[in-house]
Amino acid sequence: MKIGFQGVRGSFSDAAIRLYYGSDDHKKELKDSGYETVGYDDFIKMLQDVNAGVLDEAFFPVENTTTGIIARTYDYFQYYNVYAIGEVVEPIVQNLIVIPGTRIEDIRTVYSHPEALSQCSKFFRNNPGIKSVSYSDTAQAVEYVKSCGDKHKAAIASALAGEINDMEILEPHIQNSNSNMTRFLVITNRPDYPENANKVSIYFVTRHTPAALYNALGVFASLGIEVLRLESRPIVTKIFEYCQYVDFRGNLNDPDVEEALMRLKNECLELIVLGNYKSAPFAL
Repeated sequence: MKIGFQGVRGSFSDAAIRLYYGSDDHKKELKDSGYETVGYDDFIKMLQDVNAGVLDEAFFPVENTTTGIIARTYDYFQYYNVYAIGEVVEPIVQNLIVIPGTRIEDIRTVYSHPEALSQCSKFFRNNPGIKSVSYSDTAQAVEYVKSCGDKHKAAIASALAGEINDMEILEPHIQNSNSNMTRFLVITNRPDYPENANKVSIYFVTRHTPAALYNALGVFASLGIEVLRLESRPIVTKIFEYCQYVDFRGNLNDPDVEEALMRLKNECLELIVLGNYKSAPFAL
């Protein structure tokens, strides 16, 4: 099985794959267990390869407990025929990673992905002499600092990224919250949902009428279906118009869920089922 993820070995997306498939040895190559992982710099290219069948699956980060929805990935669901068949929640432990022998007073610049930097804002407030610089990926930031060989530079990334690159963790657990976690969806190009799926993700656009959203959400209330989350996002092809992403408890084979989707189609201009999957531990 060929699986796509964002970044390079040692990224949190890489770690999420290992967690989902039960790999205890994070430094072991997954291909030894029958899986091949492929790192991507570009989410769009990864989605295109899922659509085309080049990848069997891809792991998409969609939500973080500290920074909320990861909008740039959620919005891609509007434009590609992909389906969520699984979910995993990866604990995010951010570490200050340096050239061995570096002291905190040596550091002038820290590199990492913008999400990681925002998750460690307290560290930068406590160290005003250190500048944060956005980088494309946490693990790639570690590779960059290693290649520079400069003790004035550091990176924020996973412990795995530090181990793989033979770098030193100068300060562990520098994220703002100890409950920092990222939710990933497992994406494929076919709606081949597991029988034990208990969570549904949908996308819909309401009509431009009074109480349209109220009426749409009322469908769930009238059928006793638990709504787990609701996100409003702009439709980028339309000026000041919005779509809704909803996660709710259920299985697509459940008669109440079938009834809800049928009634929502009548209430909305557009409705797309994004996936049906087994809820991950820690996720509602």
